[in-house]
Amino acid sequence: MTSEPEPISEAARQALERELADVRSERDSVAATLRDSDTVGDLADGADELRRAGDLDRLDARIDEITTRLRQAADAGPPPADVVGVGSTVTVRFEDGTEDTFQIGALADVLDPALITADSPLGHALLGRRAGDSVSYRAPEGQLTAVVVSLGGG
Repeated sequence: MTSEPEPISEAARQALERELADVRSERDSVAATLRDSDTVGDLADGADELRRAGDLDRLDARIDEITTRLRQAADAGPPPADVVGVGSTVTVRFEDGTEDTFQIGALADVLDPALITADSPLGHALLGRRAGDSVSYRAPEGQLTAVVVSLGGG
């Protein structure tokens, strides 16, 4: 992947926004459990307080990651329409004649089998390609080829 900001699909943007809301809510819950530093307690209370402070740091870091990714995606603009890029929907014909439509994403989503990441072998091979281009990529079955049928889901 390049160091340039990568666009993301609307579905990926919505997923990140939902995650951001969830993480912020969790952060608020954890922050509400932290006591004033003036309160004196036993060692177990102190250890629990340290764990929650660590949780707070982890949640803050994830909030920063998500907000940065959303900002970078906005700066990158929409996915390209004429070449395969992150955020593109692409239909591919495989060697056996079957066709599948995928969305190229920056983040994997185990709940969405139609999403492949840009850094997966097929996703990486598709980046920058146009309709009619043939790609070659390594899969568990060995070296495979596919043809880009169309962009935009059609």
